Amino acid sequence: MNHHRIGVIGLGQRIAHVLAAMKEVGWMLQVAGYADPSPVGLPILADAGIEPGRAYRDEAELLGDGPFDLVMIGSPNHLHFAHLNVAFAAGWPIFAEKPIVRTVEESYALAGALAAAGGAPPLFVGLVMRSMPIVREVIARVDAGELGVLVSLDATEHLPPEHGAYLARNWRRRQDWGGSFMLDKVCHDFDIFNRLAGARPAQVASFGGRRIFDSDREDVPSTYEDGSAAYALRDAGWMGANDAFHSDMDVDDHQVAILRYENGLALSFHSNSHVSLQERRWYVAGTRGTLLADLVRNKLMVRPALDRRKPERIDFGTRTADNHNGADQAMAIDLLAALEGERAFPVTPRDSLEAGLTVMAIDEAAATGRMVDCAPMWARLDAALRPSAG
Repeated sequence: MNHHRIGVIGLGQRIAHVLAAMKEVGWMLQVAGYADPSPVGLPILADAGIEPGRAYRDEAELLGDGPFDLVMIGSPNHLHFAHLNVAFAAGWPIFAEKPIVRTVEESYALAGALAAAGGAPPLFVGLVMRSMPIVREVIARVDAGELGVLVSLDATEHLPPEHGAYLARNWRRRQDWGGSFMLDKVCHDFDIFNRLAGARPAQVASFGGRRIFDSDREDVPSTYEDGSAAYALRDAGWMGANDAFHSDMDVDDHQVAILRYENGLALSFHSNSHVSLQERRWYVAGTRGTLLADLVRNKLMVRPALDRRKPERIDFGTRTADNHNGADQAMAIDLLAALEGERAFPVTPRDSLEAGLTVMAIDEAAATGRMVDCAPMWARLDAALRPSAG
C-alpha cells in the first residue's frame, strides 16, 4: 500500500470524519496541512490520532506546497465551486464533499470545466451512500432484473429532533451557505434513485416549508420526558447558532416531492427534520417483485410478486450513531482502490451533478408552486458536458 500525502481545503467536521475512516481502514496517510480559518474538525482528527499538519494561510498557499496524492475539499457548500477550480488548476486528484456545488449555474460551469479537463485530475465526490453495502445490494438486485421493470418508488428521510436541531443551528440553515435542506441532506438519495431508475427525472413537483424550527412556535419544550436537555447536544460547528428556534434559518425543515422519470418511473419522497420515529426507507416496486430497504436499521427485505412464502430478509449488521452504518469506511476503501487504479470509484462527477440538479429542480418547484419540466435543464447540462470542438 502506498503512502499518501494529503492537503485539506476546509477542515470541517465531515471531512475530519472521512479522514478518520480512511485511517481506520488502513490508509497510510499524512495530512500535510490544511487551509481553513476556523478548522472545527481539529478535535475529530485529534480523537482519531491524526496529526493535522501545517495551518496554511489560504488554499493557494496550501496548493503551492505540493505535490499531493489527494486534495480533500470539506468547506461549506457555497465554497465548493471556487475550491474545485483552484484544485483543478493544481492538477492533483481531488475528493470533494457532497453536494458537488450549490447552485444551478455553478453546476453548468463545473460541467464545462470537467469537459475541458477530460478527467484529469480525477474528481471523487463523497456521495457516501453509494458505498454502503445495503445500497450496493439494492442496486445489484435491480440491475439483475429481480424486480422486473421498476414502476414506482416511495422513499423517506425522517430525522430525530437532535439531528434536525443541529441542521437548524449549523451553517446548513442558510441557503447562501448550504443551499437547501434537501440539497445538502438528500442529494445522496436522489443519486441512488437516478441510478435505480436508469433515467433522468422528466417532471417534478414539491411542497415544503418551515413549521418546526420557527420562532413563532410557542411553549417549545427544552427537555425530553426524562429531564435531559434537548436540541443542543451537538456542536453546531462553523458559524453555529445558539438556538434552533431563534436563528437566521431560511431553509425548509420539511418537504415532500413527486417525480416522473423519462422512462415512466413514478417516485414520491417525504422528508421531515423532527420526528420521534426515525426513518430512512426506500420501497421499490417493480413488475416482478418488491424491495424494502431500511437504511436506519440496515435491513433489506425482498420478495417476488407471485411468491407467498416469507420474504427474503438480510440484516447487514453494522449500526452507527450517524446512520452511515459503515459507509464511511466502505467509501474510504473505494477511494483508496480508485487512487491506486484497482477499480473505478462508485459514483462519477456527472452522477453528482445530475443528483444535485434533480434536487435543485425540486426546490424550484417548491419555491414557485409549479411543476418543473426538467428537459431544458438536462439539455443545458449535456451541452456543458460536451467537449468543445475547438
